[in-house]
Amino acid sequence: MFKKMLQAVGVGGPSVDAVLSNDTARPGGAVFGEVRVGGASTDTEIQQVVLTLVAEVEIGDDEKRVMPLQQVTVAEELHLAGEEYHTIPFSVPVPWEAPITTVFGETLRGMHLGVSTQVAVAKAVDTSDLDPVHIEPLDSQLPVIKALLDLGARVKEAELEHGHIHGTPQQLPFYQEIEFFPPAQLAGRVEEIELTFVAHPDGIDIVLQADKRGGMFTPDGEAIGRLRRSHEEAVHTDWHAELTHWLESVATSHESGIHGHGGIHTHHVHEHHGHPEHEEERSGPGMGGMIAAGAGGLAVGAVGGMVVGEMLDGDEEEGEVDEEELAEELSEEMEEE
Repeated sequence: MFKKMLQAVGVGGPSVDAVLSNDTARPGGAVFGEVRVGGASTDTEIQQVVLTLVAEVEIGDDEKRVMPLQQVTVAEELHLAGEEYHTIPFSVPVPWEAPITTVFGETLRGMHLGVSTQVAVAKAVDTSDLDPVHIEPLDSQLPVIKALLDLGARVKEAELEHGHIHGTPQQLPFYQEIEFFPPAQLAGRVEEIELTFVAHPDGIDIVLQADKRGGMFTPDGEAIGRLRRSHEEAVHTDWHAELTHWLESVATSHESGIHGHGGIHTHHVHEHHGHPEHEEERSGPGMGGMIAAGAGGLAVGAVGGMVVGEMLDGDEEEGEVDEEELAEELSEEMEEE
């Protein structure tokens, strides 16, 4: 919840309160709430009230921007008498491709999403503070993450990359990479595992990337796997078996192209410089700064006998997410634009 005097109209201008009735949603769902605006000392003409679901996106080395996922206009040409308040209910759709920010109650380090409110008064736009929003995995996505955790992989961090994944239908101008430390049994053979979901109403595309360590006669490289499933198929897939076979194939294969177990199409790229599967784009609004956020290592559940919180925590200890500080900093980034 936030309350802020609209600086565009000076002292005595209207204030705005925005309250989210749910700060947790899933891809394809929505965030609900209401905006209460008014209380000015004189009559006020509010031209527009706009709510935007935004996220922090990496667009280059050490450069991040706050970019929109969805935008909804909830009021236009609203006349308010002096001291009058008006309450506006709203729902902001969450795109199917929205990134996951929370797994088993733990915030993924590096994920920053929120709903921002913009109010246009007297031909000026004043950007409000930002309410953090948490996106949980779909039932079709969670088993893939759980299987990796079961195998002993640990979440390192997650990030949003600006660009498109080659050959994968994509609506948003960015995609998520969830980075894992490899299971202990693959140490020395696989450096890192990256997982990307591109969800849509009928199913999900899954892109896996494993960074390989070269040997005496083989260079370093990466293996990229692709798989498409309907939501129902994904729920009933034995991901433990699929991923075990794929990772072992990646760790031991020296072929330039293979088809992995269960339809995972895989190819290997040696001496890689960046992700060959990604079509980079270098345009977009606003520049933002990275805000550190950690899982906190809380024991919120167990998968395969391992504490989920510890696996999400990775090798470095971080403090818990300060949502007020996060909202304030992301809001400042948007106002600078």
